[in-house]
Amino acid sequence: MRRMGWPVWALALGLVGWLGAAWAQPITVTDDRGRTVVLPAAPQRVVSILPSLTETVCELQQCQRLVGVDRYSNWPAAIQALPRVGGGIDPNVEAIVALRPDVVLAAVSSRGSERLEALGLKVVALEPKTHADMRRVMGTVARVLGLPAEDAERLWRHIDAAVSAAAQSLPPNVRRTKVYFEVNRAPYAAGASSFIGETLARLGAQNIVPAELGPFPKLNPEFVVRANPDVIMVGARNAPGMTERPGWERIRAVRERRVCVFDNDDADTIIRPGPRLGEGARLLADCLRKHVQP
Repeated sequence: MRRMGWPVWALALGLVGWLGAAWAQPITVTDDRGRTVVLPAAPQRVVSILPSLTETVCELQQCQRLVGVDRYSNWPAAIQALPRVGGGIDPNVEAIVALRPDVVLAAVSSRGSERLEALGLKVVALEPKTHADMRRVMGTVARVLGLPAEDAERLWRHIDAAVSAAAQSLPPNVRRTKVYFEVNRAPYAAGASSFIGETLARLGAQNIVPAELGPFPKLNPEFVVRANPDVIMVGARNAPGMTERPGWERIRAVRERRVCVFDNDDADTIIRPGPRLGEGARLLADCLRKHVQP
């Protein structure tokens, strides 16, 4: 048995050595600012200050590498005990530096990136806004982590299949349903060119906010009155007082109580452009199924 065991151990040691060498290879990525970021090796200490990026790291089975997250990252449960380092817009730079991260994953709009880089930290800025962006960003995060590209593609295929399943669960007459999705009470809406708008389109719904207005345009409330949506969707944080706006009693969705108010957890799932896109599509489909005309 001893003679048979030696080749097995030799193979195992060789494999470990190969993996170690692969782990130590420099990694080069281009982020959404167009900047080239070179990491000397696959990062073992990662700080994420955008919830969708936090979730992507975890769905790539690398939650254990996270050492800090922003105040809004709340999924999955494995990250609950991690240090909080402010928000994506207002990160706590000192707290991030103290965590000694190998890389910081941030939004393009984050105000702390320049300062973090000036202090010698590696920052990869990514901000998905469409389904295509989400697929690309997942690939970039996988590359940053030193993972095979197939890991990200496998994750995307799973997500895409879930969106398709949600669409297939709905009756054909959903295609006549005009939908308004409010993301913020200003009001800001999810337009047809946003990832939420793309999901609604795949479900067969008609977004009242055309693509030419941008992904998340600020609207005059009268615009919604004139568009007269059949269904309104909104998160619980932004719902109070919405239907009491001047003239909104004339909107069909308000008049016939076709308003879906998503609780905070469900709203987070829907409005984050990350790996829970398929679950978000299911929640949107459930709303449409409840209110679609027979």
